[in-house]
Amino acid sequence: MKNFGIIGVGGYIAPRHLKAIKDTGNNLIVALDKSDSVGIMDSYFPQCSFYTEYERFDRFVEKIKHTENKLDFVSVCTPNYLHDAHIRFGLRVGADVICEKPLVLNPWNIDALERIEKETGHKVYNILQLRLHKAILDWKRQIDEGPKDKIYDVTLTYITSRGLWYYTSWKGDVNKSGGVATNIGVHFYDMLSWIFGPVEENIVHVYTHDRAAGFLRFKRARVRYFLSINADTLPKEAIEAGKRTYRKIEMEGKEIEFSQGFTELHTESYKNILAGKGFGLEDARQCIEIVSTIRNSKPIGLKGDYHPFCKLPLEKHPFK
Repeated sequence: MKNFGIIGVGGYIAPRHLKAIKDTGNNLIVALDKSDSVGIMDSYFPQCSFYTEYERFDRFVEKIKHTENKLDFVSVCTPNYLHDAHIRFGLRVGADVICEKPLVLNPWNIDALERIEKETGHKVYNILQLRLHKAILDWKRQIDEGPKDKIYDVTLTYITSRGLWYYTSWKGDVNKSGGVATNIGVHFYDMLSWIFGPVEENIVHVYTHDRAAGFLRFKRARVRYFLSINADTLPKEAIEAGKRTYRKIEMEGKEIEFSQGFTELHTESYKNILAGKGFGLEDARQCIEIVSTIRNSKPIGLKGDYHPFCKLPLEKHPFK
């Protein structure tokens, strides 16, 4: 049994980590969140110590550092811009770290974390759960076993509608979330680079507060993508079905079906990490480089090979 601490236990993604810690037979010793709406812990670890102040949390972790309750792992579920600092905390208190996506916002943050890994002798793992999805594993196998010189044409469309709250929260602040491409797209970019190899070209066609679209040329694929949090960009079939999320990947005109099978992927990720097979800093590097480039590129508009949804009318920021 390993001892865990968790930072950001009041967040949206934290319950998946709580369940993964429980399902893998481990123990949660201490948790931190500035919000005290954390009753979800009663369902998993009611005896866990909880703090709303970082300083008191830090003192507790230091106090148990040389006891049988010392932390073996720190799970990081905080807003994206805090990941780097909280990973550093975990490493420096003598624990390995499991961090939600995106690992960090910039590639140079990974360089610094690699140095701290070497200094402390502890390791950072990133939740890259799509690499464990059966349909994605089958897709990768298909590409690996296919013609080695073939370049595939892929179209990715992902729309996950968000309300006005989004723009008031940290997610609506590009300096904190990294923007739409980082916040909702980073695991797709990781999946694509894992399957099709290194990025050779990264062109941004549209990039606003509510959508990102562009073209990525990987070693073995040409990918047009469109990501959005605006319900007005949903296609007709999704609206008629009463859905607020639309996810579709097509390769050579044929859909890659992976709408099911997401519920246990965090638990599977934890199992892999505990078995020494988790995804580390270098595994996460390429998707972080992709989103960093997208965030810092100037959109070229409707030129070249763009996703058809790029033609949808742009909308003003609701609060600007």
